[in-house]
Amino acid sequence: MSLNRPEITKDVLQQSAEAAITSAGHVAAIVFESARKITHELGAFATEIFEIAEASRRAGSDIDHTARSKPTRG
Repeated sequence: MSLNRPEITKDVLQQSAEAAITSAGHVAAIVFESARKITHELGAFATEIFEIAEASRRAGSDIDHTARSKPTRG
């Protein structure tokens, strides 16, 4: 049994659509994975900023405490 022109056209269109959808799915997966990684890195960066700010507050508090506890000469 041979295929007629409409069946060949249908097969070509079907395979082309499937290939396009598969490629679009792969691209979407790449984009979503990239967005996930970017979100993770931004969260890690924010955590570091919070830790730096906390360390700065503690250092400032230690300086204030040390300055108040030292006897003054005079």
